Amino acid sequence: MACFLRRMACALCVCVCLAGIMPSAKAEAPLEEGAPMTLTAPSAVLMEAETGAVIFEKNADERRPAASITKLMTLLLTLEKIDAGGISLEDKVTVSPAAAAQPGSQAFLDAGAAYPIKDLLKAVIISSANDGAAALAEYMAGTEESFVSLMNDRAEEMGLHNTHYRNCTGLPAEGQYTCARDVAVLSREITRHPVYFQYSSTWLDSLTHPSGRVTDLTNTNRLVRFYPDCDGLKTGSTSEAKYCLSATAQRNGMRLIAVVLGVPNSQTRFDEARAMMDYGFSAYSLTPVARKGDLIGMQVPVKMGARDSVDAALGSGLSLLLRSGQQNQLSFETSLPDCVTAPVKAGEPLGTVRVLLAGKRVAELPAVAAQDVRLPGLLEGFFRLWEHWR
Repeated sequence: MACFLRRMACALCVCVCLAGIMPSAKAEAPLEEGAPMTLTAPSAVLMEAETGAVIFEKNADERRPAASITKLMTLLLTLEKIDAGGISLEDKVTVSPAAAAQPGSQAFLDAGAAYPIKDLLKAVIISSANDGAAALAEYMAGTEESFVSLMNDRAEEMGLHNTHYRNCTGLPAEGQYTCARDVAVLSREITRHPVYFQYSSTWLDSLTHPSGRVTDLTNTNRLVRFYPDCDGLKTGSTSEAKYCLSATAQRNGMRLIAVVLGVPNSQTRFDEARAMMDYGFSAYSLTPVARKGDLIGMQVPVKMGARDSVDAALGSGLSLLLRSGQQNQLSFETSLPDCVTAPVKAGEPLGTVRVLLAGKRVAELPAVAAQDVRLPGLLEGFFRLWEHWR
């Protein structure tokens, strides 16, 4: 006879720890309505990186120029290709005259000289070198124009609907724009690449050119030096874009990303990003709610198996961004079948566990079999039938 699903509500006590936690889905709407502070930035977003939850925003979808923050996409494509094994940090890139002649911020690369990718990354990440960005673009796609097509393709894949690129540096160009929300999503993706942080948290460094000449590099992101736990992301400034910043810091197991675009002066962008992250760290915590593999304290009967039941466990983990005191508002509901039929494989789906916050569903996790349940052998099956019929 077929097994029927039953719904049972229960409070689960789940053993939690940060190891093995899976990120939850990106929040559909900001957790707070409006910014809890005065911001002069025309556009701003504060995001928690693991969950993608937006804590608050201001004109987050307004299209604006963002100057050198454009280089985050140049860096992302480079880092993704490194992680995929398509290129390596030691690969040599010969700098073209066009790349070496890029205006604006530079690492003063020598045209015709070959630099390892790691040095070009260092120059772009630390000192926002336009010549380094152009050299990387040409190396990976042949021309900057071809690379820009890859940038726009990647933006489309990521759902950056208010972003369009015309170059790889962020130098002023008609039709090039982004928005604070898209910058936050792009920044979040950058933080998934550990190689990035090898360079982004450095305040002062130097670049030794193949000729032996040395260029000093100073991080354009002042928060790397002056804000505790800040370890990266990107500045940008042009007369058109004004002063822009995407900054990130990690504290007590939680990473925040603060984006401010179009600020009228340089120091204000750092002050406002600092204030945004201060608020986020003080008001919120990334709370582990469930760990993959934890038993949920319930069993499902097994028909025709070598054992009578199978333990139900969580098939994935979860952490939530919560305000102080919200942990007490969490509850759980389960849906499990009345029975299953052997054989059962460990990890096989059984049902669901719904996570409720103040009675509202915020996530749904799979409930799975915690162990295998095999079919009994012939003799074993005989004795089990005898045992049940007595």
